[in-house]
Amino acid sequence: MSDIQRCDAIVIGAGFAGMYALRRFRDDLGMRVRVFERGTDVGGTWYWNRYPGARCDVESMFYSYSFSEDLEKEWEWSELFPAQPEILAYANHVADRFDLRKDISFETSVESADFDDDTTEWTVTTDRGERVTAPYLITAVGCLSASRVPPFPGLDTFAGQTYHTGQWPHDGVDFTDKRVAVIGTGSSGIQAIPMIAQQAAQLTVFQRTPSFSLPARNRPLAAEEIAEFKANFRERRAAARVAPSGVPGIPAVGSVFSVDDQRRADVMTERWNRGGTSFLSAFNDTLRNSEANEFSADYVRERIREIVADPDTAEKLVPRDYPIGAKRICLDTDYFATYNRDNVDLVSVRETPIEEITPRGLRVGDTEYEVDIIVFATGYDAMTGPLNAIDIRGGGGRLLRDKWAAGPRTYLGIATAGFPNLFMLTAPGSPSVLVNMIISIEQHVDWVTDLLVHLREQGYSRVEAVPEDEDKWVEHVNQVASYTLYPEANSWYLGANIPGKPRVFMPYVGGAGPYRKICDDVAADSYRGFVLTEPATASDAVDASVSR
Repeated sequence: MSDIQRCDAIVIGAGFAGMYALRRFRDDLGMRVRVFERGTDVGGTWYWNRYPGARCDVESMFYSYSFSEDLEKEWEWSELFPAQPEILAYANHVADRFDLRKDISFETSVESADFDDDTTEWTVTTDRGERVTAPYLITAVGCLSASRVPPFPGLDTFAGQTYHTGQWPHDGVDFTDKRVAVIGTGSSGIQAIPMIAQQAAQLTVFQRTPSFSLPARNRPLAAEEIAEFKANFRERRAAARVAPSGVPGIPAVGSVFSVDDQRRADVMTERWNRGGTSFLSAFNDTLRNSEANEFSADYVRERIREIVADPDTAEKLVPRDYPIGAKRICLDTDYFATYNRDNVDLVSVRETPIEEITPRGLRVGDTEYEVDIIVFATGYDAMTGPLNAIDIRGGGGRLLRDKWAAGPRTYLGIATAGFPNLFMLTAPGSPSVLVNMIISIEQHVDWVTDLLVHLREQGYSRVEAVPEDEDKWVEHVNQVASYTLYPEANSWYLGANIPGKPRVFMPYVGGAGPYRKICDDVAADSYRGFVLTEPATASDAVDASVSR
């Protein structure tokens, strides 16, 4: 056992969730914490996704930590929607300011994590051969970190360069005078395509399913609005914590059927011109009623037809077979207008899929498209993928991926029965990807921190979700989703982009604010749904589980 290092908590991942967990556990609870991160530095999603045009769809003033008013005051965002370099710079600033890197092992992947029922400890093994034990294991692996390239025949024969948007080279890619193919028109593709088109000699976009996209209307932030936000820091942050989306928004005008045709059109036009995602929340039944949804969907379809000059191309770009908002809504800057460029072509692979990657390009039907570079904007094995990539074994040696073979099962999206002392930040069964992720991250880390304090004060060493309460939560998550139109789309929310993955709606659609209240109520009721256990043999449970 001499080769095993010991600490009080192990955190996997050094994105925004892992950094905040380290800050709270180490600085507020006095715990010895080890963080493992496969990248060379902090940043998580924003470390890996460096593709041209990468940008957050949450306003910058709210896509930032709220735990430190001093941090809030000293950092100044430059744009309404922050770009990847600025977000990564912010993450690095936080790591520097709170001296986080000294407890993070970079370029280190966790291969396995095993729980020992006798010692009530987790043992983590890394790809460097290091073994570390701790009573508590916290996964902060991110929801969109397991990038995926479909297994196209002939992929390894391509003579040119290939890139995935989620594994972008740190020194960038030069598209000058290149013939470029982009496969995929989800969020990453929609952001990257206009930027690549400005540089490439020829860009061919291969689209299976068209996406609804709204104009971002991004702009520089004025000094006055930054000062106003900072002057009302606490009020703005308090409002964000209880808002359904994790960002205070413009209230809905009511049902789409409660206004006449002119008023309905005026509301949608105002929201469209305003930019951002507020268009989706203009009416309170857009995501709950198919007929109501069609009004918003038709409005966006008409805008696409107005923007795209070629009628055939426009019709290819018009989404028809799923409700607007049921897949992740995209925000763009000149995405649809990009198809008016002479150097941009759109190929629909819905009816005629990509048959193979050839040494010179891609073959679709009888046509070979010769290119120099292929960009895969093909998404991720979302939410469960990063967790299932690690051999996580709970009580009795059961693998997490085996338990989740028919779909993820959690209690509150934080814990899963049979895996004691394991806390999964923003996991399936929590709002996570449907809301402001920073709000979700802070809420989860704060909740787990309070639970660790409770365990310490009461002398408990083990906490585990109750299977029956987990079943009730899974049922509740599915029931709430069934009240909406989300399940009607073949989206990555359901795992539909991964062949063979169980079709289970993974995030909780009840909203960040209501979810927070549920978690707070569980804590107030002596952590209802969890079994808390004292150590079998120990006189000092406090020091055994958490050292100051």
